[in-house]
Amino acid sequence: MKQFLAFVRKEFYHVFRDRKTLLLLFGLPIAQIILFGFALTNEIKNTPIVICNYANDPISHQITDKLGAGDHFIVQKQLLSHQEIETVFRKGKVKLIVVFPPNFQYDLYHQNQAQIQLIADASDPNIATTITNYATRIIMDYQQGLSPSKDVPYSINTETRMIYNPELKGTTNFVPGVMALVLLLICVLMTSVSIVKEKESGTMEILLVSPFNPIMVIFSKAVPYLVISLANLVIILLLSVFLLGMPVNGSITLLFAVSALLIITALSMGLLISNVADSQQSAMLISLMGMLLPTMIFTGFMFPIENMPWPLQLISNLVPSKWYYIIVKSVMIKGLGFEDIWQESLILMGMTAFLLVLSIKKFKPRLS
Repeated sequence: MKQFLAFVRKEFYHVFRDRKTLLLLFGLPIAQIILFGFALTNEIKNTPIVICNYANDPISHQITDKLGAGDHFIVQKQLLSHQEIETVFRKGKVKLIVVFPPNFQYDLYHQNQAQIQLIADASDPNIATTITNYATRIIMDYQQGLSPSKDVPYSINTETRMIYNPELKGTTNFVPGVMALVLLLICVLMTSVSIVKEKESGTMEILLVSPFNPIMVIFSKAVPYLVISLANLVIILLLSVFLLGMPVNGSITLLFAVSALLIITALSMGLLISNVADSQQSAMLISLMGMLLPTMIFTGFMFPIENMPWPLQLISNLVPSKWYYIIVKSVMIKGLGFEDIWQESLILMGMTAFLLVLSIKKFKPRLS
């Protein structure tokens, strides 16, 4: 054990002596949390809209004020005619135009119905659908406020309640995915590169002929990245809670235990890649291509797996980050315990054991 701790101490010295490695280990998680939390979000805010108000009455002005009161829309200006609409859209700076027809208030009070036209730029259909839904919801809220106690015969009113994420924040979906992405990427990349680096420098031969067990040498290289990854997990959680307002409703101990399991899985992958790669460049390429793309595509935090063809859905089951993502969302957001996530945890344990055994079996104690 003293020899093992000596090798672990040596690896810590190697890590903290290299400033570039430290920047990658601690800078990457912070940068990704900030990017995914603020820049890469599915929420649409501060969308520029234009009002075309033919009615020019108090009700239309009140609805206009309500549209611009929230953080979804910014009312830039008011058009005077329909002929200006196409000109405004061609400039590409406006996503939505709200048209109030003449006699809008009169129709609403005397005929009990009035129409508002929403014209959206559908060059991006997802954005167009989202902003029209936002505008429709604001207008319906205003309509209900006009006559909250008015009963209409045979009317059906729907009440919507969003549980776990009532504000529909995108960070609730992205943070668990970023946790899986950072932990996998750092552990796989750094473990594979560090071992291949020993091969290129020629020091691996010295380590393998030493009286110390070669397998323990490899394990001693993985321990620092296990500790650093857990430290990164703490940083991610602190940034998520205090900077992004992400809740942690479940057990912190369970979250760390599952994260440690994923880290061991990633370290096993890194060891497996180090057996295949002959240079640091090839190890980095295999790690990035083999971990980054599958994690982003098949985890579920960027693209819904349910919308994929069934062969891709089957492939997604082989990606460890998918199961970790499900577990983290269940623990952090829903506050569930181990009795609710034991199936996903068991699958992740099986993957960890398989990759660990395979990486040890494929390890070559002799250099060719």
